[in-house]
Amino acid sequence: CAINQDPSSEELAQIALSSAQTAQSFGIQPKVAMLSYSTGESGAGVDVDKVREATHIVQKRDSELLVEGPIQYDAAVNKKVASKKLPNSKVAGEASVFIFPDLNTGNNTYKAVQRSSDAVAIGPILQGLNKPVNDLSRGCLVADIVNTIAITAIQAGQDL
Repeated sequence: CAINQDPSSEELAQIALSSAQTAQSFGIQPKVAMLSYSTGESGAGVDVDKVREATHIVQKRDSELLVEGPIQYDAAVNKKVASKKLPNSKVAGEASVFIFPDLNTGNNTYKAVQRSSDAVAIGPILQGLNKPVNDLSRGCLVADIVNTIAITAIQAGQDL
């Protein structure tokens, strides 16, 4: 087990599928946003291609799963922006699961949201292990510890 700093398209696809399952297990309808600096066909480059390929892999493995990518964060969460960038998307503007293209982007975004908003940020939630295991940052607060314990207990209860 390791945290993947720069996942391949195949690994991103597996992360998306696992994350969708995790969302479902918590009663959240997964609408997966495969995040990128580009939305739809608006950009090009190695990083966009990786996300685009990962999205195709997810669609091939689970044709019922609502997934969109590449998609920028604003189009993933804001219906007005989504209506301009991806008007026919079932995910854009309503995403509930966000797949970041790499650890750097995901970790910095998580910490920015956690420290600069009133949102409750829980995580990271580790997936794909035989038993529930989660991690805490050295900079975590007491509430982070309590929330992580609760999430881990819920995961453990699902294994019964």
